[in-house]
Amino acid sequence: MSERDPSPWVVRFAPLIPSGARVLDLAAGHGRHALYLAARGAHVLAVDRDRAALASFFGAPGVETRAVDLETGAWPFAGERFDAIVAVNYLHRALFPHLLAALAADGVVLYETFAAGNAAYGPPANPNFLLTPGELLEFARSQLTVIAFEQGRVGGARPTVIQRLAAVGRGRVWPTPLPE
Repeated sequence: MSERDPSPWVVRFAPLIPSGARVLDLAAGHGRHALYLAARGAHVLAVDRDRAALASFFGAPGVETRAVDLETGAWPFAGERFDAIVAVNYLHRALFPHLLAALAADGVVLYETFAAGNAAYGPPANPNFLLTPGELLEFARSQLTVIAFEQGRVGGARPTVIQRLAAVGRGRVWPTPLPE
């Protein structure tokens, strides 16, 4: 898998996101998830502070890009709703309440990022950028129904310690069909 390929976690749970959904891709980088989800019929708002990275896929069908530093200033999407929110390899805990407020009642959250213990294998090592054990479950507990959760060390060319969450809003018809 190259760094341009979408995360297998996102690919696995993307079927939870219906065609035509409005998706917020946080810290979108070069657009690997935005482009993948747009190709599946979503309307994606890809957000990153790196204008050059966003420019690499500016104008892609189904994708709007917006250069925003999510870690300074007010939440830039006040009053907006998203059918899905995707975050991979990004953590800014102060956004958690905003993400929950911006998610549609039946929306989907796909989140995957580094966790405590990762420093043994390389960056990031700063605790500000590493989830504590079970932290994504705590994030989801109040308003979401967890479909899948994983945490631990994963292999590959460079081992990493991660947490992964797939969750839906409690307005979603239950039981939610699981992706194949």
